[in-house]
Amino acid sequence: MKAIRQIGWVATLIPILLACDNYEMPPIIPQTGAALSSPAPGSSIVLEKDGADEADIEFTVTAADFGTTGTVKYQLQMDLAGANFAAPVDLGAESESNILAVNVAELNEALLAKGLPFEVASNVDFRVKASINLPLAPIFGDPITLLVTPYDATVAFPVMYVPGDYQGWDPANTMTVLYSENFDNKFKGFVHIIGGSREFKVNEGPNWDVNYGDTGADLTLDRDGDNIKVKDDGTYELNVDLGTKTYTISAPKRWGIVGDATAGGWDADTPMDAFDKVTNSLKITTDLKAGEMKFRANNNWDFNFGGSNGELTAGGANIPVAEAGNYTITLYFGAEGVATYTLTKN
Repeated sequence: MKAIRQIGWVATLIPILLACDNYEMPPIIPQTGAALSSPAPGSSIVLEKDGADEADIEFTVTAADFGTTGTVKYQLQMDLAGANFAAPVDLGAESESNILAVNVAELNEALLAKGLPFEVASNVDFRVKASINLPLAPIFGDPITLLVTPYDATVAFPVMYVPGDYQGWDPANTMTVLYSENFDNKFKGFVHIIGGSREFKVNEGPNWDVNYGDTGADLTLDRDGDNIKVKDDGTYELNVDLGTKTYTISAPKRWGIVGDATAGGWDADTPMDAFDKVTNSLKITTDLKAGEMKFRANNNWDFNFGGSNGELTAGGANIPVAEAGNYTITLYFGAEGVATYTLTKN
């Protein structure tokens, strides 16, 4: 019986083996990605700030071939030259047309976000991503490199001026201002009220023509009203709604430096008690050890900043101090949550 069963298995395998010998792989359908035909590789593009929101740059593409019929759409992608599109940025809108229009302001923003300097020509890689309305993977055309010069996109926010005893009652000081980041008559910023009477006002211009105080201390702004006054030294976040003539002011924060490079180590802040009205920054001159430091408020970790190369982020990395010595340190807060510092050995 065993022999019969074995012969039966062999008989069963023979047609399978013969079928394997005759098996043919399905044909491979060639596919061709969409190429950029214009601008030509190596072309130079200088982006212009004037009218950038309404201006477009047109990229012309050749048709992609998926080896089958369907609706093909194209998307322009950009990345830094030599980055192999590790983090590509999609530009413009996906389109069935062979003309891809990219807004100048959008392209400029993408270039600056990649860290390219403005007013400097830099090599940038572009390619086309093609997709089809079938269960097939997208295909990418060969990249080209263009020399692109972005413009300075620094936004000039509307401002309100904050003259006070802390900065010499100078309404023309363009550093001690609040910013309307959404251009909506709502202004915010940080005011370092340290020393003196701790009184201030908010002005619409760099003069006393239109100034507001708070008569009655009810958080309502009054034209030519009484000086606004706070009780304690510190850094205050001030928000002004010019439309409703109201304002809010935060509890004070006392900023200092902390870390094994500082006198108090990681346990106690060394206060930054000096205010530089010219640069609107807090300042301290002190001895530091070789080690690390951060900026911290109110002697706890609820509000702390770290970073490198003069740039700070909330909760950022410890700042290295390479060698012991006497240093002058500044801390600055600007629009859109920007925080920077300087660390200068004397």
